[in-house]
Amino acid sequence: MSVRGRFFLISWIAFVGAGLISWVMPSFSLSFLILVPLFVLGITDCLQTSHSVRRNFPVIGNLRYFFELIRPELQQYFVESNSDGRPVPREMRSLIYQRAKLDNESVPFGTQRDVYEASYDWVNHSIFTSKFPEEELRFKIGGPQCTQPYIASRLNISAMSYGALSPTAIEALNKGAKKGGFYHNTGEGGISHYHLQGGDLVWQLGTAYFGCRTQDGRFDEVAFQQKSKLPAVKMIELKLSQGAKPGKGGLLPGPKVSPEIAQIRMVEAYKTVVSPPSHVEFKSSDGLVQFLKKLRMLSDGKPVGFKLCVGKKWEFIDICRAMIRNDIYPDFITVDGSEGGTGAAPLEFTNHIGTPLNEGLHFVVETLRAFDLKDRIRVIASGRVFDAFQLLIKLALGADGVNSARGMMMALGCIQALRCHTNHCPVGVATTDPGLYKGLHVPSKAERVAHYHEKTIHALKEVSEAMGIQSFSNLSKRDFYRRIDTHTQSNFEEVFPTAERGILLKKPDQLSPYWRKFFYEEDSFSSDLPVRA
Repeated sequence: MSVRGRFFLISWIAFVGAGLISWVMPSFSLSFLILVPLFVLGITDCLQTSHSVRRNFPVIGNLRYFFELIRPELQQYFVESNSDGRPVPREMRSLIYQRAKLDNESVPFGTQRDVYEASYDWVNHSIFTSKFPEEELRFKIGGPQCTQPYIASRLNISAMSYGALSPTAIEALNKGAKKGGFYHNTGEGGISHYHLQGGDLVWQLGTAYFGCRTQDGRFDEVAFQQKSKLPAVKMIELKLSQGAKPGKGGLLPGPKVSPEIAQIRMVEAYKTVVSPPSHVEFKSSDGLVQFLKKLRMLSDGKPVGFKLCVGKKWEFIDICRAMIRNDIYPDFITVDGSEGGTGAAPLEFTNHIGTPLNEGLHFVVETLRAFDLKDRIRVIASGRVFDAFQLLIKLALGADGVNSARGMMMALGCIQALRCHTNHCPVGVATTDPGLYKGLHVPSKAERVAHYHEKTIHALKEVSEAMGIQSFSNLSKRDFYRRIDTHTQSNFEEVFPTAERGILLKKPDQLSPYWRKFFYEEDSFSSDLPVRA
């Protein structure tokens, strides 16, 4: 007999039995309040055609979907260890929560890491510790072509748009940035009044130019000029691509385009909005740097830069050539790793498209150095940075500062429920549902964001003092080590070699085989180099 046959047999027996018992004990008739809904559920399961499990196993087949629904919670609370949770390990989540709440963050009984496992990283300390100067914990952004330079913290809030994050989350982040003295990147969704709570802003422009666009999706100079001059806006960032989904545009469904979001983004309410995968205002590297020049001019000389996840190497090299050809230089470049994760994306893009941060950062820094541009352009790293050691590694690889998205989300109270794309974030961070986001208490969460930043920067200072350095310019990749296997380790200079300054200003045939392979995917792009006299 099939399971469906057994269901009907058991149902018949249950109803007859319950009826007979109820004849003797009238109070037992309450059992029909359970039996009838279960029977209706079973009949529904048998008649539906979408799920074979429910059709073949009425009632009990629904348990499969129930456990599938709560699988992330079961995994997080009962299965994962301190170090193997994904995308953010429990060890890192706990550290963020402890710092945000000013709880004790000390670890008892030694490390839980296997220090002989491949990919384990460590740094050499000094027996002669130093007193690390406070001014080193900030850095200046703004080259010779910028008239309003900005002094930034080494750790800041990465790009997350209003709409992707709730209004209370945006407000708490901005107020936390104000308390802690670090900047808040708006994301490409435009500047909302939730962003204007006193914190410094980096206004990000994506391919849809939200907040400064014409009706047909082109760049609106007048709207940009007006908003870029807001006192809160300290820098302008042009997004070329992002780590979560490089090379892919976006689509905001019409039902999500509320009148408020429509007003902020300068689009039509309740109408689907498409963000193209690339910019329509320029189609070449020369066009890019000319557009950056326009943004700097319209914003009265504020620092301008661009963000990208490294893809084809020759394209970034061509951008550097365009800077030199046009004598136009960005003030900063943000390098996003493919491990970036606050933007929902198809699995193929999330798992396999784009260059991871360490490799992408290394390429960008060494390319700038090879064109003798590193001293005039600041580099900001973005992607899976949660503690001071991870931050220090990015600085050692050549970054000047770091942006963190998920770290700041967790300081807000994110529990990694993995519901960001469903609009059902249980803690009110990544949702537009008022019933959920109103549960996020802005004043206390703003304090937590500021605390997390303060404690992490303090830890960065302490680690730097343990290394015996007095400036991040003294960081040496030879002090950082990575285990290759149980018996072999390499320092970071061997893993991420440093290019000779100005090496790409020489003739291509003067490059060593290593650097030719490193810089050029195709020899045809090694021509047209500006050669130093």
